[in-house]
Amino acid sequence: MEISIEDAAQAFAALGSEQRLGVLQTLVRAGTDGLSMGELGKRTGVPGSTLNHHLRFLVHAGLVEQAKEGRSIICSSV
Repeated sequence: MEISIEDAAQAFAALGSEQRLGVLQTLVRAGTDGLSMGELGKRTGVPGSTLNHHLRFLVHAGLVEQAKEGRSIICSSV
């Protein structure tokens, strides 16, 4: 798979924040099942609104996926 310079730059920019890098690291460690938003917040110590902000960057960069399961949003690393 070849990645464009623009996509690579966007991914690196998303990882330019220590909190975003920590969120991604937590999701990678969680494995393919991912984590709910609440559990991800607990494990990272990042409050809800800030977590949403960081997840938007990571999803837009193609590093994280989100899926709705019932009333929960499950996040997982790509």
